[in-house]
Amino acid sequence: MADETCTGREAEVWCSYQRLQRALGTALDRRLEHGAGISAADYALLVPLATAPGGVLRMRELGVTVEWDRSRLSHHVSRMVKRGLVVRENCTEDARGANVRLTEDGRAAIAAAEGHYREAVQRYFFDQASADELDLLGRVFRRMLAGLADADRR
Repeated sequence: MADETCTGREAEVWCSYQRLQRALGTALDRRLEHGAGISAADYALLVPLATAPGGVLRMRELGVTVEWDRSRLSHHVSRMVKRGLVVRENCTEDARGANVRLTEDGRAAIAAAEGHYREAVQRYFFDQASADELDLLGRVFRRMLAGLADADRR
């Protein structure tokens, strides 16, 4: 960390967190690719679509849900359209907007991926911590998220 106020312990924790985030992302991606033929990015977009009424979300709403910028979302949705997982449709409420609709192939992909995803999260995240550690992580994560939400409101 570049901040001079950080202690060695803080730097070590931060670096461990960053390595964990990358390694966990890689492990989930690998598991989904091998088990279901989709990427973790595909999965991230398919989940909210699968739970949306009619399997449809406004492009903007989907981006907010997965916290992706417009460019990344647009490029990835285009790749998923080419693979038949989703279709892009004009928005009837707003001619400038677009909707993303889950296809039957997309529904099949998410169904095939769900078990692989759950198993990987269980193995690589939850199985690595005791019940007390998970309780502590939950409290810390909620506090950090609340702090970020407060900062966004300012």
